[in-house]
Order: sequence, then C-alpha cells, then structure tokens
Amino acid sequence: METAQEGAGRTAEDKQSPAAGAAPTGSVAAEDEQQSSAGTVPTEFVAPEGEQQSSADAAAPEAVAVAAEAADAPARRRRVGILLTVAGTVYALDVVSKLLVVAKLTPGDPVHVIGSFLQLDYTRNSGAAFSIGWGYTAIFTLIAIGVVFVILRLARRLYSAPWALALGLLLGGAFGNLTDRIARAPGPFRGWVVDFVQFPHFAIFNLADAAITCGGVLMVLLAFRGLHPDGTDERALHEAAQRTAAAEAESEVEAEAEVDAEAEAESADERR
Repeated sequence: METAQEGAGRTAEDKQSPAAGAAPTGSVAAEDEQQSSAGTVPTEFVAPEGEQQSSADAAAPEAVAVAAEAADAPARRRRVGILLTVAGTVYALDVVSKLLVVAKLTPGDPVHVIGSFLQLDYTRNSGAAFSIGWGYTAIFTLIAIGVVFVILRLARRLYSAPWALALGLLLGGAFGNLTDRIARAPGPFRGWVVDFVQFPHFAIFNLADAAITCGGVLMVLLAFRGLHPDGTDERALHEAAQRTAAAEAESEVEAEAEVDAEAEAESADERR
C-alpha cells in the first residue's frame, strides 16, 4: 500500500512539475517582450535628437556670422552732447557779441572792419533773420519756441554727428534771437533783435542768424546725402544691398557650375 501510495504521489508530482516549469518559461517570455517593447522606446526618440543636433550644427555657422557682424558694427550712441555743445557755444557767442555791440557801438555810425566789405552797423530788427518780416515779432517768437521744442524732442533719436552739428547751430541761433525777443524792449515776446554784421548789398544780421542759416544749409545737404538724424545712411544701405545681391548671384553661378560638373561626370561614367 505504501509503495502504491508513494508511486501515486510521485506520479502527481511529475504531473505538477511540468506545469510548474512552464510558468517560468511564460514569465521569461513576458519579460523578453517587455524588454523588447521597452527597448523600442529609446529607438523612437533617438532620431529626433539626431535631427536636432544636425539642425543645431547647421545653424551654428549662421549664429557665428551674425555675432561677427554685430561685433564689427559700430555702437550707436546718441549725439546729444554734440548738439548741446554746439548750441551752447553759438548762444554764448551771440549773447556776448550783442552785449558788446550795444555797449560800444552807436546806431547809424558803422565801424569799418575790412573797408567797405565788412562793417559793424548797430541796428534793431523786429522781424526774422536778415531783417525779414518787420512788425511780426510775436509770430516769430512763437515760431522760435516751436523750433526749439521740435529740436529737443528730436534729440532723443539723434545718432548722427553731422545732424547734431546742424541742429546745434539751429538751436543755438534760435535761442539767441529768442533771448532778444523776450528780454529786450519794447517788451516780453515783442523785443527787437540786435543786428550788426553788414556786407555790401546784403541785409544786416547777427551771429544767431548766421548759425541758423548754416544749420539749415547743412540739414538740406545731409538730406540730399541720404543721412538721417537717427544715423540711417541710405547710400550705405544701398551699397550693402548691391554687395549682397552680387554675392548671391556669384553663389548661384557657382552652384550651377557644380551641378553641370556633376552631370558631366555622371554622363562620363555611363559612357564607360
């Protein structure tokens, strides 16, 4: 009986052992499938990373070129210092010269500096520069105030030294004549301007008038030159555009030459 029971037990164990052994095989297969499926995840993300690296490598020369151009470009600085220096100098010279003329000269008694070519003739002017517009003192006072206001607003975007010089001449001259209109007789904003410089067959003027005229002429020349107060140079931009177009055309010609050379090489290989 014991022998039969032992045999039956062994038979049952033998039947259970294959079933128990099959379980590890299934688990191993499942683990292999999980590893294989898990291994495919990095493969799906490797390609975009490579593409990003290649695009970054391609963009690197462009970034270097842009940085080089930025380093070579001169730093833009506002030219307010030049504007104020020129304006202050013109204003000081105009005020001092007028004070000396009023103190030393007599109206109607000119002083010959260079014979009859240049004379100092003290006179009073209620109009604009060069004795233009007699009797419109208040109007020209308002115009002068408007000019000063416009120049001061423009100074915030002033990056051109030539324009700073021109506007400084204009600002100093406008301040000089405006001081006369405010401070001199017959009253505030109606004062007559002191003029004293006289050339043959020309109106009598002062240093402020000369500065205003020189500044206006310089502004016209700068406008024709294509130079703007903000430092933009139209001529330089046009020349740069021409150079860029020439470089692009040259690169296109070189690319076409390479394509033709490759086509000739392929045709030669086919003939062989």
